[in-house]
Amino acid sequence: MLHEIPSATTATEDEQQLQWRGDILGLTLPACTQQREERMLSRLGELIWADWIWFPEGHGWADLKDHDGLVFPKTQDLWATIPIALCFLVIRQIFERTVATPLASLLGVNDKQRVRARPNPVLESYFCSTSKHPTQSSIESLSKQTGCSVRQVQRWFRRRRNQDRPSKLKKFQEASWRFTFYLLAFFAGLAVLIDKPWFYDMKQMWDGFPKMPLLSSQYWYYVIELGFYVSLLFSIASDVKRKDFKEQIIHHVATISLISFSWLVNYIRAGTLIMLVHDASDYLMESAKMFNYAGWRKTCNFIFTMFAAVFIVTRLVILPFWIIYTTWVYPLTLYPPFLGFYFFNGLMLVLQALHIFWAVLIVRMVIKFLPGNDIVEDERSDKEETESEDEDNGREQREKFKNGYVQNGHSFLNNNHNKKD
Repeated sequence: MLHEIPSATTATEDEQQLQWRGDILGLTLPACTQQREERMLSRLGELIWADWIWFPEGHGWADLKDHDGLVFPKTQDLWATIPIALCFLVIRQIFERTVATPLASLLGVNDKQRVRARPNPVLESYFCSTSKHPTQSSIESLSKQTGCSVRQVQRWFRRRRNQDRPSKLKKFQEASWRFTFYLLAFFAGLAVLIDKPWFYDMKQMWDGFPKMPLLSSQYWYYVIELGFYVSLLFSIASDVKRKDFKEQIIHHVATISLISFSWLVNYIRAGTLIMLVHDASDYLMESAKMFNYAGWRKTCNFIFTMFAAVFIVTRLVILPFWIIYTTWVYPLTLYPPFLGFYFFNGLMLVLQALHIFWAVLIVRMVIKFLPGNDIVEDERSDKEETESEDEDNGREQREKFKNGYVQNGHSFLNNNHNKKD
């Protein structure tokens, strides 16, 4: 008996039936899956870049299209900051070796000879995996494990901590590099803004928004400044780490986000003013640190006083009461609020909170040296431990142990716990 050969129509129906069954089971063909993913990404992109999110009502991305010889900021322009950041990293290495190092020698920057801790696997393991500042009970336990005296264990940890601290030369090189950039950036920003009407009347930064053409000077000021902050983010792992390390990361990320966002939605005028205000005091701080590392006490104190005054005026007066007022309060008289408005000003408030945090540290440092004539110490930096400090701590701990100081049922002994690290 001959079997019937299925017709083409029957085969097509079977394929459709298999496709239908596959859809029911969630087993779609690759082509269908790809189309669905593309549709989802397209819809997500349309939602993210919707005009109503980033612009006030009646405006949108169409306003930023080039026309009649006028150029406007574009998203792809920001990619130029990556090669610029890499160039900054290369230039920095050359600068530190050819300029900063000879300058440090000229100013008399000298590093103390550090005694390296002797190799000890047990102590090294505890140092790397547990704590750099062991408690007194841990020191006694480590003393038994290694066969060393308590004093030898304390000395080993002190020397080991000092090994990880950056040298004065490294600090000076970093400060001189930042001083050079911030100084040049500040005067470049002045040159860009000095003839602009919104530099004197900040409300004019909104005239014609968002249909404000991009000037070539604004383009280069933006991409160079943004490229520098990106380079700082790249090098933050190898730079000198201070107590405000987390705040520095937040500051860099917020600054990069703020500059990038202001570029995308053509807040260029506000962005240039914000960058200028930040550069106005940064070069003074870096120069004060340079003279601090060189031991030029009076020069350091004088420059730091100038820095404190400029910082407070620019970051705690001009920025919040002039610029943030013009970006937050004044626009509400022109446009209804929108999501981009809240995002931009939210980043501004993050920066302002960090400025208040740093202002407290600056005032504390000023108070320390004004009554006397001591050199300014950066409260964010580590302080190298000395033999005398170690001995004083050990003597204090032994006295407390004899007097029976306890806290929460444990000895109130914590070796070097009051040290800055």
